Amino acid sequence: MAHIHLIDPASATGSVKPVLDQINGAFGTVPNMFKAVANSPAALQSMWGSFGALSTGKLGARLGEEIAVAIANANNCAYCLAAHTALGRKAGASAADMAAAQTGQSSDPRTQAALIFALKITRDRAAVTANDIAVLKAAGFDDEAIVEIIAHVALNLFTNYINVALDVPVDFPAVALKPAAKPAA
Repeated sequence: MAHIHLIDPASATGSVKPVLDQINGAFGTVPNMFKAVANSPAALQSMWGSFGALSTGKLGARLGEEIAVAIANANNCAYCLAAHTALGRKAGASAADMAAAQTGQSSDPRTQAALIFALKITRDRAAVTANDIAVLKAAGFDDEAIVEIIAHVALNLFTNYINVALDVPVDFPAVALKPAAKPAA
């Protein structure tokens, strides 16, 4: 049971109602995470707006979801791991791709570089080096994409913290957390 009240979309009012209606339109339901965040209209608008903005970015849905599962696993967020694994599958990733991404692995060198960077940002509180950026650029990421990777990390930290701190009930098919991968040298 969540540590806070989950807002019922049917009885939502004010500025929360239209946002929950948009979320329902996108998912066919309102996931519990959004019901928890709906306790703060400003936080709900911020989270949903970030999802919307990043969905139009240059990284694409699949890489965004692979980053999300890596961050969720690193932060022990069962909710986000389940949700983003399902969304990653809808974005064209295989079950094996999503399982690999969970521990920061990919057979695609470009995706691998993004996952290593995203996990380093998470683990080292954004203390990256010029070499870390150079590795991303060598993998084909330009400045826009690098900033977008960081934005995905920030959004996923927000969602992970909401779900872990508030013990939001998982309403997606469960995915087992895995031991974190060893940091890349």
